[in-house]
Amino acid sequence: MKSTLDVEKIRQDFPQLKTTVNNRPLIYLDNAATTLKPQVVIDMMTKHLSQDVANVHRGIHTLSEMGTRAFEETRIAVQELINARHAHEVIYTKGTTDSLNLLANSFGDKYLEAGDEILLSQMEHHSNIVPWQMIAEKKGAKIVMIPINDNGEILMDEYKKLLHPKTKIVSIVHTSNTLGTTNPVKEMTRLAHANGSKICIDAAQSIAHQRVDVQDLDCDFLVFSAHKMYGPNGLGFLYGKEELLNEMPPYQGGGSMISEVTFEKTTYHVLPNKFEAGTPAIAEVIAFKSALDYVKKIGMDNIAQYEFELLEYATTELKKIEGVRLIGTAREKAGVLSFVIEGMHPQDLGTILDKQGVAIRTGHHCTQPLMKRFGISACARASFTFYNTYHDVDVFIAAIKKARDFLL
Repeated sequence: MKSTLDVEKIRQDFPQLKTTVNNRPLIYLDNAATTLKPQVVIDMMTKHLSQDVANVHRGIHTLSEMGTRAFEETRIAVQELINARHAHEVIYTKGTTDSLNLLANSFGDKYLEAGDEILLSQMEHHSNIVPWQMIAEKKGAKIVMIPINDNGEILMDEYKKLLHPKTKIVSIVHTSNTLGTTNPVKEMTRLAHANGSKICIDAAQSIAHQRVDVQDLDCDFLVFSAHKMYGPNGLGFLYGKEELLNEMPPYQGGGSMISEVTFEKTTYHVLPNKFEAGTPAIAEVIAFKSALDYVKKIGMDNIAQYEFELLEYATTELKKIEGVRLIGTAREKAGVLSFVIEGMHPQDLGTILDKQGVAIRTGHHCTQPLMKRFGISACARASFTFYNTYHDVDVFIAAIKKARDFLL
């Protein structure tokens, strides 16, 4: 069924789309890095900072109580978004990277022992590699890599073989920021649990583009960022099953995460406060609910269908250009197009596209092991969302052809 999304109407909600770059209308195709913000999010940030500033959880005055209520309403909205069993299973962090560092240090401190194994795929973002490497070195554990095929898909037979009695946790990206591959995380979770292992899903690139249900997936942990879902920067989330979070030690100490402090001993607060030390990003948290409400109104199924159609069109048009090599051709794929063009450095391409108002990303995309797997050092990446149009794609393709004529 063809999408009926009114994209032109949606675009009116994003003021940045009205700007120009190098005297050209902005064509923003760097959504995997960060998404633009709808006016409702900007308005909520402005309202809080201009009218409602107060700390949360620490005051009995009206502004503090209002702020606390709005702050916790966002937690409930995130609970509903991912279908968590309890709101206190949603932990506020600074972003996906912070969530993974929290998990690696807290889970790792509690459960990892010398000789244990941590399974990561070959397509992971550095933020889902480095924290695990750091705790593995500290605890004497070992990182084990799950290989992928030439299309950018997990080799499931190899994954099954790598699951081992010593495998304590699998940490896997849901949708690759470079390949666009959407991994079979429900089946990977089932296999991990059958092996007695825990699993974390990095949903940074999937949460804004498809339904993510933690109870259906049965994952132990899930992480994502607000800014990838039309919300503010500096805010992320860690979902964890209640029983696991209760057993894990705090990651940071300070205010809010304590029950009682003496110089002899400190007792920690209950969930979610135990993992939320210090004054949080209050304005960002409150504004993110506006982003969630906005996406909910459009409908995740509508978004997914439209983005699927747009990606198919862009892929077809890009493949027509001579010398193009796609990086990532998985059967299950989200709105990411990574590619190289024979004889052309990705940075040169990105620079010429920028002169034409087209914003894409070039480089290794924080996936250097993946670059090595495909025999490249860098690539160009266009990433799409529901405010992008077929016209955006046409301008993007025309700009590449112009760059190719200029450079080759």
